[in-house]
Amino acid sequence: MGRYTPPRSESALCERRGGARRRAVGAGRKQRLVFADRLQATLVCLRLGLPHAALGELFEVDRSTISAAIREVRRLLAARGFAVPDRPGLRIRTLEDLFAYAGAEGVEIRMDGTEVQVRRPQAGRPGRKAFVSGKKKQNTIKTTTFSDHQGRTLFSGVTRPGRMHDQTAVRTECIAEQFRLQPTVKAKVDSGYQGLAKEFPDQVSAPPKKPADDACEGDKRAWRETRRRQSSQRIVVEHTDAEYKQWRPLQRYTGRREDYDETHRAIAGLVSDRSARRATRRTASTELVLVRTTAC
Repeated sequence: MGRYTPPRSESALCERRGGARRRAVGAGRKQRLVFADRLQATLVCLRLGLPHAALGELFEVDRSTISAAIREVRRLLAARGFAVPDRPGLRIRTLEDLFAYAGAEGVEIRMDGTEVQVRRPQAGRPGRKAFVSGKKKQNTIKTTTFSDHQGRTLFSGVTRPGRMHDQTAVRTECIAEQFRLQPTVKAKVDSGYQGLAKEFPDQVSAPPKKPADDACEGDKRAWRETRRRQSSQRIVVEHTDAEYKQWRPLQRYTGRREDYDETHRAIAGLVSDRSARRATRRTASTELVLVRTTAC
């Protein structure tokens, strides 16, 4: 599960107490569920989206006990990071780790944004329209997924409201800065990242622009073939997003929007554990090799 990290509210509790804690860690009321049961309840909730009250009936405890257990274990799962293919024990936790790994190993990443419907903010609350997606016409939260050429998860996060465009997230979340710091990293993206491909033409590959209507038939055929090849190499990251959507909370998230990022990271980390075990397919070289030397 990784090293224990203090909860985010620890600093607030320290301020409220007026000093450091006096009791040792672990003092106070004991857990009614052992850790194995708390982990099992969290995994069932993340996979099937069962209500906490129903899980309380299954484990014969109160709903609040289940809710506290899920909050605790979900935070630990989200902090684990993402498994790395062919590198047991190594995990990626930040964007910096991802780009450093891709640059060192020569991995060409695939990048794509996905969105999940969430509850609409309360009427009159500031920033209510920030979650309205212009594409889905729903209240959503967007995340950015990174995978390798086989669709295996490398990183998933960069959470933002559904109204924000993918290209805007590239600026605000320092993705463009990572390409600038790691000039050897290459990526394949969709048409939503045309600006990123224009800024880094040697690193980022986006679908080519459609030729003019009066272009010759040869140019149109070349455009269709180039677009098809680029799409077939990039589409694997869409399959990675589809793996996440098999988990019930990421089909339509009904919890608190503030907890979505933690839930998404926990699920994506679990999916990466499974995808990292897939064997790496080696691509054969197409370089012509001279079999026999000819005498002059």
